[in-house]
Amino acid sequence: MESDRITDGTFQNLSQKNMTFEQVFDAIVQFMRKEPTGNFVLMFGTDSQVFSKETKFITGIVIQQKGKGVWACFRKVIVPRRMKNLHERISYETSLTEEVVSLFTEEKIEQLINIVLPYVYKGASFTIEGHIDIGSGNRNKTSVFVNEMIARMNSLGIEAKIKPDSFVASTYANRFTKK
Repeated sequence: MESDRITDGTFQNLSQKNMTFEQVFDAIVQFMRKEPTGNFVLMFGTDSQVFSKETKFITGIVIQQKGKGVWACFRKVIVPRRMKNLHERISYETSLTEEVVSLFTEEKIEQLINIVLPYVYKGASFTIEGHIDIGSGNRNKTSVFVNEMIARMNSLGIEAKIKPDSFVASTYANRFTKK
């Protein structure tokens, strides 16, 4: 699958291009250190868009301090073919999310937890979520994949979120798949 895609492996957002993962991680650390007593949620999610000759995947990383703002970035992957099979596309979206989550090693997660740890008694918190662009509603074509994709996220030790709570995939990443 690796050779079936085009990516330079870098991340970007509206103000920065060509960020390495280390730069992304440093930005998240800086964001959390500004106010370590906050309630932080680190979220990941991927969305895709099928075009005439390719399928574009955008994986977003969002660190949110509840009630205080966010810092976000994304990585783009292009598969040079129309990926029309819905299960294949949803599974690939989940794989790309898993790939980005895996960059956050135990040591890196521990670093982030250690930022809020001294302030837990003051209400500070840190959680991690994997946002999947699927819904469980009866009329939703992706509902048959919900259990499979949730199990994949949970196997990484992160809480899975689906529509309408999966905004990193269904809103943030979705904005950049259209361009």
